[in-house]
Amino acid sequence: MAGGGAPAPKADEPQPHPPKDQLPNISYCITSPPPWPEAILLGFQHYLVMLGTTVLIPTALVPQMGGGYEEKAKVVQTILFVAGINTLLQTTFGTRLPAVIGASYTFVPTTISIILSGRFSDTSNPIDRFERIMRATQGALIVASTLQMILGFSGLWRNVVRFLSPISAVPLVGLVGFGLYEFGFPGVAKCIEIGLPELLILVFVSQYLPHVIKSGKNVFDRFAVIFAVVIVWIYAHLLTVGGAYNGAAPTTQTSCRTDRAGIIGAAPWIRVPWPFQWGAPSFDAGEAFAMMMASFVALVESTGGFIAVSRYASATMLPPSILSRGIGWQGVAILISGLFGTGAGSSVSIENAGLLALTRVGSRRVVQIAAGFMIFFSILGKFGAVFASIPAPIIAALYCLFFAYVGAGGLSFLQFCNLNSFRTKFILGFSVFLGLSIPQYFNEYTAIKGYGPVHTGARWFNDMVNVPFSSEPFVAGVVAFFLDNTLHKKDSSIRKDRGKHWWDKFRSFKGDTRSEEFYSLPFNLNKYFPSV
Repeated sequence: MAGGGAPAPKADEPQPHPPKDQLPNISYCITSPPPWPEAILLGFQHYLVMLGTTVLIPTALVPQMGGGYEEKAKVVQTILFVAGINTLLQTTFGTRLPAVIGASYTFVPTTISIILSGRFSDTSNPIDRFERIMRATQGALIVASTLQMILGFSGLWRNVVRFLSPISAVPLVGLVGFGLYEFGFPGVAKCIEIGLPELLILVFVSQYLPHVIKSGKNVFDRFAVIFAVVIVWIYAHLLTVGGAYNGAAPTTQTSCRTDRAGIIGAAPWIRVPWPFQWGAPSFDAGEAFAMMMASFVALVESTGGFIAVSRYASATMLPPSILSRGIGWQGVAILISGLFGTGAGSSVSIENAGLLALTRVGSRRVVQIAAGFMIFFSILGKFGAVFASIPAPIIAALYCLFFAYVGAGGLSFLQFCNLNSFRTKFILGFSVFLGLSIPQYFNEYTAIKGYGPVHTGARWFNDMVNVPFSSEPFVAGVVAFFLDNTLHKKDSSIRKDRGKHWWDKFRSFKGDTRSEEFYSLPFNLNKYFPSV
């Protein structure tokens, strides 16, 4: 004790890490693009990463609809084309974040429900049946898109998001990433001899190699995806050519072989997707309601997605009006999906949000270049099909890293909350636990019985209940949001526990000068469409 019993100076005590509005150590933030050659390569990497979902959704849906390889190739091309347009719209007029807007798994159960409805069983020709089902999904998506457009552009969603605090953002954003765990290692294990090397090489190249070889150029951590995918893809091709899977079971062949996707042969050389390419959409009220519910679930998930992207782009927290604008444009994205006929709606691509974290490049230009690649390769069908035939376990290995990063991005908002408060512990623990537990029950029940726990004669009603409760981020986000806004929040100390005071300056667009830098519209449009 210095000075005869005086307390030791504060400087010696370990200090907590100071909370940061913007994520430090990002190489390029939203408004600072990398040099062109690097930006083009990074954009190509984003295109490679979004291909996984783009191919997996048609692979699941098209055969059930009655389509063959040719239809599957056309649907993949259409999803790519639409994703390119929607990503450009979102990065230019929406939130202006570097968010890729791609096909969403959230809409798949509703589409499958449309496929299974009895009204298409009278069509004997499978291709006619495929087109009829596709037109039904188009009708449902076109109606469902109005929900997000109305909530977004009217500013209603802005009023909801104003009540979001860091503590309710943690379960929402955390489970937007972690909630996709079933697409990670279970996908890798479908062909462990390809998936596991991909996972190990990706972690080694992105995390260890930069410290072993100090080039100062960030080559390995920034382009780890290209390195790892190329190495393992060549290795998988050698296994295929060498006859390693010649006598294997059909499922193993589908997962492991590099020539089994059936897309390359079926894809046309050049084809531009056009609206209503499958015919005029057909409308059914029940299906439209079910799709609207899926659209609402996607809206909540995308809110988490946008917050994660803003974090990894080293931007400040989105002002509610900007988030609302982004949701409105996402409604437009679902409308475009419905017009072109992609079979599923659109939402924020979570894997691409994770890629921002891996590369530490949150530049808007990079994602706009990626959108250019999507449109380019969707028109030049054969070339796009080559990349689209990457074996699924390779993509699943990438997901293990990207979804983990997004989940960790959600956890990072804990820096604004008081973790020694029992209120905080209850809200966090309870919402995350239910967010994992309720969807687990719904998904397990569906896997065993073939239908969800809510099983009435009205198929559309079943979907309206089963789909939201099968989504981890939706359940966790809604529970946390409800508890956080109802549990004795009048107390002034509780406001600090929630971390709300950190986000006060972002409540309105003018509250922080950085909001204008990151989120203002191009071409001086803010004059005509002011953000509040």
